[in-house]
Amino acid sequence: MFRSNFAPTSVARKDKGITGLETAIVLIAFVVVASVFAFTILSAGVFSSEANKQTIHAGLKETRTRLAQQGSAFAFAGHEGSTQAVFKIVFIVSNSLAGEPVDLTAPYSADDSGLDPDIVGGASTATIISYADENQRMSDVAWSQTFIGTNNGDDLLEDGEKAEITVWLMDRVTGTAVGSNSSIAYTDGNSGNGGSASGLTSSDSLVVKSTRFVLELTPQLGAPLTVQRAIPPGLRNVMNLN
Repeated sequence: MFRSNFAPTSVARKDKGITGLETAIVLIAFVVVASVFAFTILSAGVFSSEANKQTIHAGLKETRTRLAQQGSAFAFAGHEGSTQAVFKIVFIVSNSLAGEPVDLTAPYSADDSGLDPDIVGGASTATIISYADENQRMSDVAWSQTFIGTNNGDDLLEDGEKAEITVWLMDRVTGTAVGSNSSIAYTDGNSGNGGSASGLTSSDSLVVKSTRFVLELTPQLGAPLTVQRAIPPGLRNVMNLN
């Protein structure tokens, strides 16, 4: 009788022990699964955030211009026949994004001899300049550059460097004084005989007094630099457009 009184209690204790162990295993498994799930979610979130950040930075690089104009813009006038007109526009640019160089390999140069500008044979030009006014638009005009101040001698505009950009709308006949008749000429579309192959032709309108115009410098990467100015109401050989 004594043994029979204690037998059920022993069995109950064993059942309770097994039940507690199973519960602990289930809880541990739940915690492990939850931890793995949370780690997966966090990892996906971090990866997504990093991808979004890279996308945003890439978008900013495409929408921000890498060029900034420094100082004034100048227009230079000569005479096509006896009519005075603007033949080139000059301004200075710098790099607006430190560490992001801009390729300013120019398609033309100028040497104050014969007809200017002179085509640079084999030049691989990455930056394009367009011109527009109320009478015409040219999507790819002739331009040349000269680095001024401190620079490392290459054609990359880097942080701390400045370059003078000359946009050629017409040819300059260097052997004739700029104030004399026929000191500038329309471009004939053939740079082989000197001068530009992409500028105002005889079928275009001369850039004369009070002409409003827009220049766009479009680098290989980034947004264009826009220069908007107006020619003064009275033409002179050199005019400050600011």
